[in-house]
Amino acid sequence: MTEELEQILLQLTEPDNAVIQQATAKLKEAFKDPASIPALCSVMSGSQNPQVRQSAAVMLRMRVKKHWKKISPNDRESLKTVVLQAFMQETEHLVQHSICQLCAVMVKHETPDRWPALLQLLNESTKSSNPQDRQVGLLLLNKVMDSNPEPFKPYYCQLLQLLGTVLQDHENPTALYYCILTLTAITAYTGTEEMNQMRSIIPSLIVALKQLIQADQNQASEAMEVFDELMESEVSIIVPHVTDIVTFFLEVGSDTTLSDSLRVKALSCIAFLIKLKSKTVIKQKLLNPILQAVFPVLTAAPPPGEQDPEDEEDDGGDGTDNENPKHCAAQIIDTMALHIGPEKLFQQLMPLTQACLVSEDPYQRKGAIMCLAVLAEGCADHIRTKMLSSVLQTVCQSLSDSSRVVRSAGLFALGQFSEHLQPEVSKYCAELMPLLLGYLSSLNDAKVGHVTKAFYAIENFMENLGADIEPYLPTLMETMLSALNNADNLKIKELAVSAIGAIANAAKELLVPYFPPVIESLKGFLTTTTEEMRSLQTQSLDTLSVLARTIGKDVFSPLGAECVQLGLNLTNTTDDPDLRRCTYGLYSAVSTSCPDCLVPHLFAITTVMLLALKSTEGITVYTQFSVENAYIDEKEDACDALGEIAFNTGVAFQPFLESIFQQVYEMRDFPHEDVRRAAFGAMGQFCRAQHKVWQENPTEANHEALLKLLEVVLPCFVETVRTEPERQVVMSVLESMNGVIESCKGEVFRNPSHLKEISYVIRDVLKKKIACQDGGGDDADDEDQQAEFDGMLQEFAGEGIPLVASAVPADSFAPFLNDLLPLIMGKTKSTGTVAERSFSLGTIGEILQALVTSPGGQGLAGRLSNRLLPVLVAGVRDSDPEVRNNSVFGLGCLAQAAGPIVVTDYPMMLSVFSNMLSKESDARVIDNLCGALCRMILSNVEAVPLEQVVPALAARLPLKEDMEENKTVFSCLALKHNMARIFSHCVSLSSTETQNAAVLLMKQFAQNHCAEFQAAVRSLPAEQQAKLSAAVTAS
Repeated sequence: MTEELEQILLQLTEPDNAVIQQATAKLKEAFKDPASIPALCSVMSGSQNPQVRQSAAVMLRMRVKKHWKKISPNDRESLKTVVLQAFMQETEHLVQHSICQLCAVMVKHETPDRWPALLQLLNESTKSSNPQDRQVGLLLLNKVMDSNPEPFKPYYCQLLQLLGTVLQDHENPTALYYCILTLTAITAYTGTEEMNQMRSIIPSLIVALKQLIQADQNQASEAMEVFDELMESEVSIIVPHVTDIVTFFLEVGSDTTLSDSLRVKALSCIAFLIKLKSKTVIKQKLLNPILQAVFPVLTAAPPPGEQDPEDEEDDGGDGTDNENPKHCAAQIIDTMALHIGPEKLFQQLMPLTQACLVSEDPYQRKGAIMCLAVLAEGCADHIRTKMLSSVLQTVCQSLSDSSRVVRSAGLFALGQFSEHLQPEVSKYCAELMPLLLGYLSSLNDAKVGHVTKAFYAIENFMENLGADIEPYLPTLMETMLSALNNADNLKIKELAVSAIGAIANAAKELLVPYFPPVIESLKGFLTTTTEEMRSLQTQSLDTLSVLARTIGKDVFSPLGAECVQLGLNLTNTTDDPDLRRCTYGLYSAVSTSCPDCLVPHLFAITTVMLLALKSTEGITVYTQFSVENAYIDEKEDACDALGEIAFNTGVAFQPFLESIFQQVYEMRDFPHEDVRRAAFGAMGQFCRAQHKVWQENPTEANHEALLKLLEVVLPCFVETVRTEPERQVVMSVLESMNGVIESCKGEVFRNPSHLKEISYVIRDVLKKKIACQDGGGDDADDEDQQAEFDGMLQEFAGEGIPLVASAVPADSFAPFLNDLLPLIMGKTKSTGTVAERSFSLGTIGEILQALVTSPGGQGLAGRLSNRLLPVLVAGVRDSDPEVRNNSVFGLGCLAQAAGPIVVTDYPMMLSVFSNMLSKESDARVIDNLCGALCRMILSNVEAVPLEQVVPALAARLPLKEDMEENKTVFSCLALKHNMARIFSHCVSLSSTETQNAAVLLMKQFAQNHCAEFQAAVRSLPAEQQAKLSAAVTAS
């Protein structure tokens, strides 16, 4: 049979397809005979043709992989012997490689202790005095370790000793390459006993990589993944050597003679290190060296005659190109902004940026603008509160720069600012909109790449304008509709469709007059099935979804059923993950305005989405992450849509909930973080949906289903917050958990252990003890170093405290609140950031507000009053209006929650408020002062001098900004003696403006509290009754 198989394998190498097909059929037949395994072994070790030997090794590997258990024990033993003999006698590298891969597959079935000959061969070959033998031995070692590293754990100490020696073999770069790949394979499995050994070989590893770079840059780039693995698995191994490692990365990343892929690898490693160990980077004083090295990369001009990828005409406009060192340099600064405190970062970064802004070189100016753009997300608070005007001025100047590359960067920066620096950026509407509209005036003449960047800026800016968009609406919509009808370029049409979505987000019902022509155009695009229209179709679906949410139910509902049918038709006729993803968004948008339209189609809709979640298409997993693509996006959007549809369709979704929940629950460990984030969001929505169904139909079965769901979801949330490495995912989980607590209230805590688990996990986030929080560095200088996103993570946790307080009896929560309060109060110090002070004081206020209605809340609020009163009074004197606002709100809630227990503090509180009223200019703070005074009156009317307080209160009503406080104000006014006083005060006002405001207040009150209003009017003297009635009934 050996000769027959050799002949068949030889035929497989022929260039003739017919011969290959015949040979393949013969091979299938031959494999039915158990003797084919020994025969293939003979061919692999005995054939004179290296191609045939290699084919035999490949065929054996495929048989072993699929049919190992079917191979007889004798054949297995003989295979183990023959493979090693073939390997030792083989001289051709490609055949050696295939035999190594065969060994690697066998090791998955045969553990090292059952194959001692393999261990012996590895030991001898890797220590051989012959460089060629060492190289081949290391190749075998690498393939075997890569295949199944865990069973070799008992030998790791010896192995690390060997690898440490090989790393010194600088004359044999191939051996270095396989040695480093082996090190990469075992890193994730090393235990504490190997840590010191691993640490000690890091310096040799750096030197070895330098040698490998000189020999083979592609191999060096692959070998550098050892640092990714070390940082991902055991970052503590590299911390002692972090300065040397960063220096090496910077040398490689800055060297323009090296390949882009190698430089990108080095720069990406720096970004990853900053993400994981920002405190160590600061502590080792590496911030400045990194910036000094990456800034020249960011601001370098491309080679003569070339452009940066994002400036090329066919660029998609998102400014990303992962194989580009310049993009990686921007990514490093972006990562710094997300993980390093802004004060420290800006201190080092701004001098470099300022110098480039005034340079003659347009690429230096472009680099500086790009730098400002990528800072916007991570340092939003710092920019908004300390330097918004100056950076906006810089970006506006760049929009009229003589160089197109600088203008493009300016548009990107403006888009980033519009996305991340709200609401302050929108206040510059009058200055920015004319500039942006200028870019729209010549759509058909401009280059598409530049127009794409202009649209990015315009969309992001418009989307957040709200009603302020109204004056610009005619010009904007005329331009967009004209582009839809007349533009020759499909890309321009796509941009216009997208922009209409952004306009709709701001304009909402103001867009109604333009709705018919917009819908007509969208329908036209969505019913055309040509391939080149695909991108325009997906964008049309996205914009249709925005319109479904914003234009108003009355306007959109008649189209709901047609939209659902349109989506189903598209997914039935077109196999495209992007298109399917957009239909999911459309279904969830329709569920907000007319859920009944979805009900007949829920089976079809959920089936498509379930298939998307189960599909493995497009998933490529590298260690701990997967490559982002349309299939991944589809899974994310399916989770988001299923959660929203479940909530909005209620009882109709019940038949599908269990199977869908199970599939979404499985996505919690998905390699891509955006899918995990969406899965946790959907799980929270499923809980809220089940709670709503139970409330609407309170049967025992519905209640059981809710409790069963909560028993799975809440422990999963708590565990994920503790162990999830990605901060954004943890924020989403906390947000989702808060939503479940807010909706389901006491049902969450039916299981008493949930109160403890949730309280403890909130505490651990506030103490920075969870996996995604960098625990390194000194805690002492933590406060001024915290990145804004680290603060936001703690805010998400803190927001859960008042929600828990409102869901459980005060006495049950008291022991946990005693633990949590000091962590919140610690952030009220004047040395903290505005965001920290505002968050902490706002949280205290919301906790007290929750205690107003919580059983036993008064006693708990009273016990806390001595600790909280000084903190809130200090906050009232803060320089920031938001901090003052939250402190005033907190004082009012303390008075209301603690009731008679704090009555002795009323004179001091009234004095504080009186001083504020005479000085305060911020309308929101004044509204909250009114609310706080009303809370004091409601809580203990006898302790308030109404004859002084009520006129002061009436003079500042109605509320101007914080309409939430109207409920409190009206409840207070509804007290009969207050109404009489206030009405009497209002009708005697002399200023027309004040009188008009007072009349408006009376009208609001008459509508909201008709009976109380009439009773109060009757208590006034006849003349005042007549005046008041006339004022209120006047139009």
